[in-house]
Amino acid sequence: MNRPLVEVHNLSKHFVIYRSWSGRPLKTVQAVDDVSFFIMPGETLGLVGETGCGKSTVGRTLVGLYEPTAGAALLEGRDIHATLRSKEQSDFRRRLQIIFQDPYASLDPRMTVGDIVGEPLDIHQLVAPSQRRERIQELLLQVGLDPEHAARYPHEFSGGQRQRVGIARALAAQPDFIVCDEPISALDVSIQAQIINLMQDLQQSIGLTYLFIAHDLSMVRHLSHRIAVMYLGSLVELADSAALFSEPQHPYSQALLSAIPLPDPKVEATRERIFMPGEVPSPINPPSGCRFRTRCSHAMPICAENTPQLLDDGTGHHTACHLVHPAT
Repeated sequence: MNRPLVEVHNLSKHFVIYRSWSGRPLKTVQAVDDVSFFIMPGETLGLVGETGCGKSTVGRTLVGLYEPTAGAALLEGRDIHATLRSKEQSDFRRRLQIIFQDPYASLDPRMTVGDIVGEPLDIHQLVAPSQRRERIQELLLQVGLDPEHAARYPHEFSGGQRQRVGIARALAAQPDFIVCDEPISALDVSIQAQIINLMQDLQQSIGLTYLFIAHDLSMVRHLSHRIAVMYLGSLVELADSAALFSEPQHPYSQALLSAIPLPDPKVEATRERIFMPGEVPSPINPPSGCRFRTRCSHAMPICAENTPQLLDDGTGHHTACHLVHPAT
């Protein structure tokens, strides 16, 4: 399959937080603004950035939990949100699943693990009632859990085990595309590697496609084929994982990568850290032009006047920066 599985075109999502007495929006959070990318079948696209930059909003909009303010998201060329509003929404929604960040809050404490994993089977009528129990046990075994634990409740499991239950629930719907919304950030470091290895094994065996949202750049590098860097609701860089880590082009990406500790103490002691002054601006009133310009040591007058476009340098390395792509 040569065409992308997922395409995002100029996607924006704004949240109105204050209205006038007549209902007119007075204050709006520009959580995501004019974001575009694609994901090929079987690929993992990593999405990184600081807290509050809009990563989770992108993921939740892709699976239909949020309606976009502007732009479109496509699955195999079909508008995700338009299809979800149609009569065929049930089968289409089955193909889009999400693994949430907090395994303690994303599982219903009143339901057994078997019922949690079996709920997608019931909703989408994927198996006959006589085969339901066997399929649930297969899914639990697939994610590394004991099938006999299906009768237990979420509070009886550790954080890593609960996240495995969440993964099994997503797999039950037989999806094509899964948004992984920081699935390891709430887990112990020793458990994080196990979950990442599980997700990689599932991708290879089933052919899953991931949007992997995370803070840990080292983990994203290990799992992702390509990485998109996001700042204050906009993409600033998108490239192959190896290219981004070896030659980051955007000043924000360079600063993020300089903060990753190196295992060699001698190299770590001699390398130069790039510090970003100030605080992240408010998404209610973002800066004009380039949103990173207020913290960028390379900012030029044009950065305040024109919004840089995410442009390809000819090798598939996309950067939104006037320093990298000077205006002609």
